[in-house]
Amino acid sequence: MNEEQTTKRTRARTPDNLTTTGFRISDALWEVLQPYLPVHVNTHRFGGGRPRTPDRVCADAIFYVLRTGCQWKALGATTLCPSSTAHDRFQEWVEADVFLKFWKAGVEQFDELKGIDWAWLSMDGAMTKAPLGGEQTGPNPTDRGKDGVKRSLLTEGHGVPIGLAVAGANRNDMKLLRDTIENIVVTRPTPTPEQPQGMCLDKGYDYQIVREILVEFGFTEHIRTRGEEAQAIKREAGFRARRWVVERAHSWMNRFRRILIRWEKTPENYIAFLHFACALIAFRAAGLFG
Repeated sequence: MNEEQTTKRTRARTPDNLTTTGFRISDALWEVLQPYLPVHVNTHRFGGGRPRTPDRVCADAIFYVLRTGCQWKALGATTLCPSSTAHDRFQEWVEADVFLKFWKAGVEQFDELKGIDWAWLSMDGAMTKAPLGGEQTGPNPTDRGKDGVKRSLLTEGHGVPIGLAVAGANRNDMKLLRDTIENIVVTRPTPTPEQPQGMCLDKGYDYQIVREILVEFGFTEHIRTRGEEAQAIKREAGFRARRWVVERAHSWMNRFRRILIRWEKTPENYIAFLHFACALIAFRAAGLFG
């Protein structure tokens, strides 16, 4: 049985509710993802062995875990893919930076079709629980000191994620500024006086070191100082800070239940899920997928 036949057979026994609820990768999205997957070489000495589960089936299972937040072992109840197979394939793809490349491709597609708005960038951090602990976690000051993780997200003017950094929940937002900027996934154009690149930040970034870093990278800082935004809200009816797009992006990411709470002990696996979510947001913003 070849890979195509195995894929059709596996997909045919998938429950209808998984198809209708959108918890599987669309054919169009699969066509974009597939070129970034590592090529498998059969290492069996006689060229035989048990047929390898198709990548498409594993991709559906990984997406299902990201979207629903279920445990890997719960995949056995869906008939999508054996849990151990899906997890092993996920580890292979994490090691090959598949999800990072996929995110970069999504941002590039968005730039080609709609254009990245470099004039107004926004950055903000969000804290989530991390019950199992692990590297790059820390005591969450808003959750009685329990283990948590902070993700620092940078978006362009439309709210598409273009930069990301992760640290313990006890790290101040401003301390992740440099890492987040350095992790921008696409080539950033050089700012000019005619085309400056503004960085919108809230009062949590109101430090001199932040301003120095922004100057170093050529950004024009737009930081709401402590108390200034509260006064603006009182003065201006319907006032909404420009950085609302990054807050919306965090909300979008939380809809992917696997990253709403960090269950991965290794930061690489958690970051891979974040990259996968960012990629899906970018492709959706480009209007390629629903």
